[in-house]
Amino acid sequence: MERSNKNSKISTGEIEVVASEIEILGKCKNVLPFEINTDQEVREDLRLEYRYLDLRNERLHNNILLRSKILKTFRDKMDELGFTEIQTPILANSSPEGARDYLVPSRINPGEFYALPQAPQQFKQLLMVSGFNKYYQIAPCFRDEDPRADRAPGEFYQLDFEMSFATQEDVFKVIEEVIPYTFEKFTNYKVDKGPFLRIPYREAMEKYGIDKPDLRNPLIIQDVTKVFANSDFNAFKGKTIKAIVVPNGAEQGRKFFDKMGEFATSDEVGAKGLAWTKFEEDGTVQGGIAKFITDDIKEKLQNDFGVKNNSAIFFIADEFTKAQKIAGLIRIELGNRLDLLEKDVFKICFIVDFPMYELSDEGTIDFNHNPFSMPQGGMEALETKDPLDILAYQFDLVINGLEMASGAVRNHNPEIMVKAFEIAGYKEDDVKNRFGALYTAFQYGTPPHAGAAPGIDRMVMLIADSTNIREVIAFPKNKKARDVLMRSPSVVTEQQLKDVHIKLRDD
Repeated sequence: MERSNKNSKISTGEIEVVASEIEILGKCKNVLPFEINTDQEVREDLRLEYRYLDLRNERLHNNILLRSKILKTFRDKMDELGFTEIQTPILANSSPEGARDYLVPSRINPGEFYALPQAPQQFKQLLMVSGFNKYYQIAPCFRDEDPRADRAPGEFYQLDFEMSFATQEDVFKVIEEVIPYTFEKFTNYKVDKGPFLRIPYREAMEKYGIDKPDLRNPLIIQDVTKVFANSDFNAFKGKTIKAIVVPNGAEQGRKFFDKMGEFATSDEVGAKGLAWTKFEEDGTVQGGIAKFITDDIKEKLQNDFGVKNNSAIFFIADEFTKAQKIAGLIRIELGNRLDLLEKDVFKICFIVDFPMYELSDEGTIDFNHNPFSMPQGGMEALETKDPLDILAYQFDLVINGLEMASGAVRNHNPEIMVKAFEIAGYKEDDVKNRFGALYTAFQYGTPPHAGAAPGIDRMVMLIADSTNIREVIAFPKNKKARDVLMRSPSVVTEQQLKDVHIKLRDD
């Protein structure tokens, strides 16, 4: 039979089908809730409500297939490196991992609750006591946190791993082997190779105003407080002053600077204002706070801070920590608005030397990072140093401005663990009650151990070149942490509540 409808523009264009009989296996409604095979704008909740149709979209479908291939690659690589895959419990106990727990009431044990694990932290440390020297799993983690574009509400997955007799360097080597290998396998972008750049936490906060810097952005924050020590500008007096120099920034018009000022004073950022000035091509200082840039200040900015002609400078003045944070947000916004980010690359670094403790909003000492980490200097540091000066063997992996993993050398000494928690306001009985398994296990000869947990959802999101984590999860929850497909969370019956010994309050 002659092919009369040949179409080389589609994959099936050279196939001619002549039907002699038709059997309908699954009927379909005449009108779909939305067009499946295009990326036209569709309300997200509608897509999620009919996610089984949404997943027929070629781009989304391929994202889920890509996720499967990435998971297999992780498993193959970890097996190659000698790790053993072990599953840990989902019904577990509450643990201070930095977020609210999801609680599960027990029917058999009235008035008691399980907690879904925020991470397999305690279990993987117990596995080190058990002699499984190299553990890993694709671990589900549950945290009651607010959703973001890069954070799925409720649940997420980690490539969780731990090693006995390991140092921080040993953990770095595993990450530097697994991450570039996986990213290079599934993308055409340039990927940083190990050893990755290592940036101390305090340096990161000084230079980037954030502990997850996007190194594709070339802008650096500088401290110019001393430069303006004798300035007549009242807004700078008694404040920490941060500066961001933008090469060629003088080419921008007044509207750009006004818009940046509006961004800085928005609720999202919280600055009281954003000072700026231009060093024009001819060397004159114009615009913004130019009248406060004396010849002496101008010379210092040029000689000590690398300000060239045709540059713009943005100044942030506030209390020290606020100035850092605001400057970090301004740096990110400038990089995006001016299109300064390096293209088609994955820039990777480790943030190291996190403080062991921080001040809470109430002014008390609290853990800054993972409470099960080993303090640098061990017991001596805990007994002799100001808690806010103690560093920990803790680190984060950062890729293109996203926190991709947290890890640490673990505290395997029960005496050091008790002391570390004591500084954060816990008594030894609190440690025994809340972390009794670890406390007891550590009495039986625990090897030094260390590990990390790269986030799978975020890595897949980056590799898939997506800006929304829900695009790489088969059945995600929406921006309000609701599953609009399965209609959860939902109201349960009075009998179900009775079964688990719960009575709802009216207030």
